[in-house]
Amino acid sequence: MSRRDTDLPELPPGVDAPVFAEPWQAEAFAMTVALHDKGLFSWSEWAQALSTEVKKPGAAADGHDYYERWLAALEGLLATKGLAAKSDVDAMAEAWERAANATPHGKPILLENDPGP
Repeated sequence: MSRRDTDLPELPPGVDAPVFAEPWQAEAFAMTVALHDKGLFSWSEWAQALSTEVKKPGAAADGHDYYERWLAALEGLLATKGLAAKSDVDAMAEAWERAANATPHGKPILLENDPGP
């Protein structure tokens, strides 16, 4: 998909499109780099995990779901390495979602704002 295929305005000449469409994409990218830098997996392990995800049936041919696949690859690699079970990742995501819903507009979202299930 290009910017022409969306309702987004054209960028001025000489201005590049943002690398990440949404903040969570940048955060997933940064987490992957940080976990690699800590030695939790090699780049070849990461490349294999990501490749497996983007080749799965149902992956968007135009790549619009690339960062969803990126996140799935990261979660899968963490589970495979025994670093974080899928249930733990899901529970943490749910806690952050509850914290976001419980946080007044304009205030920082903090995990301690999670009112619990």
